[in-house]
Amino acid sequence: MTVIRQDDLIASVADALQYISYYHPPDFIRAMAAAWEREESPAAKAALTQVLVNSRMCALGKRPICQDTGIVIVFLEVGMDVSWDATLSVEDMVNEGVRRGFSLPDNLLRASVLADPDGTRPNTGDNTPAVIHTRIVPGDRLTLEVAAKGGGSEAKAKFRMLNPSDSVADWIVDVVPDMGAGWCPPGILGVGIGGTPEKAMLLAKEAMMAPIDIHELKERGPANRLEELRLELFDRVNGLGIGAQGLGGLTTVLDVKVKEYPTHAANKPVAVIPNCTATRHLKFELDGSGPATFEPPDLSDWPDVAFELGDDVRRVNLDGITRAETSEWKAGDTLLLSGKILTGRDAAHRRLVEMLDRGEPLPVDFQGRFIYYVGPVDPVRDEVVGPAGPTTATRMDKFSRAMLEQAGLLGMIGKGERGPEAIDAIRDNEAVSLIAVGGAAYLVAKAITASRLLAFEDLGMEAIYEFEVRDMPVTVAVDSKGRSTHQVGPAEWAAKIAERVETVEIT
Repeated sequence: MTVIRQDDLIASVADALQYISYYHPPDFIRAMAAAWEREESPAAKAALTQVLVNSRMCALGKRPICQDTGIVIVFLEVGMDVSWDATLSVEDMVNEGVRRGFSLPDNLLRASVLADPDGTRPNTGDNTPAVIHTRIVPGDRLTLEVAAKGGGSEAKAKFRMLNPSDSVADWIVDVVPDMGAGWCPPGILGVGIGGTPEKAMLLAKEAMMAPIDIHELKERGPANRLEELRLELFDRVNGLGIGAQGLGGLTTVLDVKVKEYPTHAANKPVAVIPNCTATRHLKFELDGSGPATFEPPDLSDWPDVAFELGDDVRRVNLDGITRAETSEWKAGDTLLLSGKILTGRDAAHRRLVEMLDRGEPLPVDFQGRFIYYVGPVDPVRDEVVGPAGPTTATRMDKFSRAMLEQAGLLGMIGKGERGPEAIDAIRDNEAVSLIAVGGAAYLVAKAITASRLLAFEDLGMEAIYEFEVRDMPVTVAVDSKGRSTHQVGPAEWAAKIAERVETVEIT
């Protein structure tokens, strides 16, 4: 009988979380590199360039791919012939592994898990507890799939109870545009069909862990109905033209994975969950001989892509910038920002707007400034800040008008599209909204040369800081006229893709 020791399980979970924080799965990198080579949209190609450069930097520097180091999800398959040399429960052992994995001094990971989710939302401080799914199976092994799932992509999960006669493919193609770009495409769509509502969601989460093999499937052809569905969804979703970071382009998904389960005659539960450019998961097993060991991937799988943004990049000095200058920027322009920017995200914005509503003075002067929606990883060694990529801008939409009109902001930096509420406020105030590339957090952090805490220290990674940046790469998402590149870009590329398909069909 296999005996699993407590320390072996704890150490294996901790090591796995460190490993996936800075190593993309090789199949994902190969798929991203192929997408980069195929891409024709300049904006999407620039975004993919930053993701690939960032990934190689993280693999070499052993620092997180994304500042959102995720909520931990663990799938456990416990063999029926396994016994334990342990004093903790299996869940407690996993959580101790998470605690240690996120607290390693050489590579601190961001604590993003909050207790009391509908109340005061205090940070647990160590990213515990994990979300754990356990199955008891035949055999004498303990198999684990450890994943770290970013909040931006989790927020875009969709579920629907379809009628039995409804088309799964039609529903998914309808809802993917509603996901916007906050899930940082291109990535993988996990689809779950059948069972009950909670089973469909679990199937979708499990599905996205499978290796990327859509191009092999295309070459050999589908062998069953689910493979036919995968190919149909792959082509139709990419045909939407959403592209990398939602900027418009040829690749929105790298693969589509589907799992199904028998369901009630009256039901067809369907779930779809995206995995983002910070795809992080690792499967391994314990056989009682000690903790798992993880070999570094072959870095030759990572393309040696140069960080070049083209000749039409505009360099911007934010110190003393005027509204007249920002009014010249056009949606889709690429900028390199230098100077001082403020930081703040959900919790800080909520507190600031409440202070404005009460007529209280703000702790920071926002007049004519730019704010970056970010919650960085803590720095290690000689870092100014740890990886510091953007969070989803749409979550700040409801605060935008107050921050522009009452606090005096001039511009905002996040990831993904802005909704109608924010676009109206931006246009009315002749402000701008910019995006940094989600999934390029370490690359962005290298542009930050100084950091100073200004307010709300109790909010931890959500506190307000002042960053000094040099050549921070961004794209104009919404210009002062209210024109959004997330509306224009995908529409343009969807039309181009449709025209190519029509040409092929006629030929």
